[in-house]
Amino acid sequence: MSPASSLPSHALTRTKALRFVVLLGIVSLLADMTYEGARSIAGPYLALLGAGGTVVGIVAGFGELIGYGLRLVSGYLSDRTRRYWAITLIGYTVNLLAVPLLALADRWELAAALLITERIGKALRTPARDAMLSYATRETGRGWGFGLHEAMDQIGAVAGPVIITLVLAGRGHYPTAFAVLAVPAVLALAVLLTARRLYPRPQDLEPTTPVLKTEGFPRTYWLYLAAVALVAAGYADFPLIAFHFEKTGSVPGPWIPLLYAVAMGVDALAALWFGRWFDRVGLRILMLVALLSALFAPLVFLGGFTAALFGMALWGIGMGAQESILRAAVGNMVAHERRGSAYGIFNTGYGLFWFLGSALMGVLYDTALPALIAFSVVAQLASIPLFAVVARRTTIRS
Repeated sequence: MSPASSLPSHALTRTKALRFVVLLGIVSLLADMTYEGARSIAGPYLALLGAGGTVVGIVAGFGELIGYGLRLVSGYLSDRTRRYWAITLIGYTVNLLAVPLLALADRWELAAALLITERIGKALRTPARDAMLSYATRETGRGWGFGLHEAMDQIGAVAGPVIITLVLAGRGHYPTAFAVLAVPAVLALAVLLTARRLYPRPQDLEPTTPVLKTEGFPRTYWLYLAAVALVAAGYADFPLIAFHFEKTGSVPGPWIPLLYAVAMGVDALAALWFGRWFDRVGLRILMLVALLSALFAPLVFLGGFTAALFGMALWGIGMGAQESILRAAVGNMVAHERRGSAYGIFNTGYGLFWFLGSALMGVLYDTALPALIAFSVVAQLASIPLFAVVARRTTIRS
């Protein structure tokens, strides 16, 4: 008898679920290495090909907006068809292969189209992938499972730009840098196909119980989405923060990407820590996260280098929670068969309010910096009462 066969049935199921989460975590690590590496030089590359600042801003903003908007459609389709793997595979293929093709772009219009295509691919695969993760994390603990996935994701987000930096330092050639990213892209697809072969029906990892058919989602889901929208609206994009650092000189130019790396490292650790606490205390932990992250804006926009360092650490804490336990909580609110749609709506709402908040904060930065800070702080703090209401109505199922 093998050691595995002597384990209790629950332990075997939990082990299988954890392996599935790790496999998808490796996929995300390699995928983030690919497209975050590309995004770290997308702006300068467009400029090199002849695009102006307005074009760069429109391409970035439109790519994010259409990327989040399509998640609504993708989530609905994943629930209607139950083709979670097919949608995930198509999305990752489009998402990842668009990046090395940038090496062949000889006009900014083509490069812009590929950058937007990459965002479309991410939009297609995210709701279906998150639904599959929610099935596995029923056994591992949803907070811990999504937190582990986010931590692995962020390792790739840090490694990708580092690889690009090393390539450019050695060759100084943008097409070469994009071509190098074909390696993690192909590896990500290979691991994804392996996961598909080993776990053809990840929904079987979560035992189901009969539920009454209802129209729409529970009220707690919509209250939760409102709280998430406030958090998203009040969160300043790093490009705006980096612009402030460069403009004011509060952070020397060479240190700006290093502070971003610090934030990404904090993001990974926070995802694991808060994920574990989410499994113990539920949504109440989000009230603490919102309180902490609300403090980043005064520190990064008003302080010097030391304040900026602490501010970016708090910014990373908030990002780690948003990318892990904010997603994990959806699995506790929505029936098994409606997860794809729930994640599609969740991601679309989050992205829409992030876009609107970012646009408003960009205007406020040029007109009244104190108003930007006040908006950021108040919006995030306003989410706490809503999180409190949802926490009282939602039980932990881990």
